[in-house]
Amino acid sequence: MDDSVAPIRRTILPEDLVPLTTAAGVTGTVLVQAAPTLAETRFLLDLADRDPLVQGVVGWIDLAGDVEGQLAEIAHPALRGIRPMLQDIAQKDWILQPRVIEGLRRVAAAGLRLDALITPRHLPVIARLAEELPQLPIVIDHCAKPAFDGSDPGDAWRSGMSALAAHPQVCCKLSGLANEYGPGWSAEILRPVFDHVLAAFGAERMMWGSDWPVLELAGDYAGWLQTAKALSEDLSSSERESVFSGSAIRIYNLTGRM
Repeated sequence: MDDSVAPIRRTILPEDLVPLTTAAGVTGTVLVQAAPTLAETRFLLDLADRDPLVQGVVGWIDLAGDVEGQLAEIAHPALRGIRPMLQDIAQKDWILQPRVIEGLRRVAAAGLRLDALITPRHLPVIARLAEELPQLPIVIDHCAKPAFDGSDPGDAWRSGMSALAAHPQVCCKLSGLANEYGPGWSAEILRPVFDHVLAAFGAERMMWGSDWPVLELAGDYAGWLQTAKALSEDLSSSERESVFSGSAIRIYNLTGRM
C-alpha cells in the first residue's frame, strides 16, 4: 500500500465497521482478502472467531501450489471462498493454466467459491473458466471494474458480462463502482452498469458489497448503500431482499453462521 491509498493505510478492524453497519441496519458481513498471503487469511479467520458481525471470509491461497495442504492449513467454518488477485497478475490467462485449473477443482470439491477480482480484459478468460469448471461457483467482484467513458461502461464490458451470466454458477457483486468512476459518481451515472448487471444476472445472482474500507477513497459506507438502494428502488421487495442479503446468504452459504 503506497501513498495513493494513504487515507486507508492504517489498522482497520471490525470495531471500526460496527458503527457503520449498526447505523445502516446491516447485521452480517463477509471479509475479503486484500493481501496474497496465508497469514492474512488466518488473521481474517481469527476475526470471524471473535466478532459475530463477521459471517464469512474469502481468503487467499497459492492456486499453483499445494492447494490441498493450504486448504488444510486454513480450514475453518467461516471460510467461504478463495480470491486470487487476478487484476495484479500481468498474464491475462494465468488462471487457465492446467495446474491452476486443478487447484480450483480442489477448491470446488472443498465446497468453496472463487471470488474473481478482475478487469474487463479478463471477461473472456473467466467465461472459459466457467465453461471448464461448471461445478465452481464464481463471484465477479466490483462488476468486473468497468472502465467508464462518461457514464458508459462500454460495449465490450456489456457483451463480456452477458457471456458470463450465461453460466448459472456465476454471480455478480454490486461493489467498487464508486472507486472505479471516481469523483462525481452518483446513482444516475452508475445506472447503466446496474441496469445491465440486473438484466444479465437477475436479482437472484446479484449481491451488494460495500468494498469498505477501500470505499473511503471515493465515498462512505452510508452514501454507497443509499445509492445502491436508489438504483434498486424499482425492484420488487423480494428482488431487493436478494440484492441486499438473500443472494449473499445463499451464494456464500452463510445460513450456518447467522
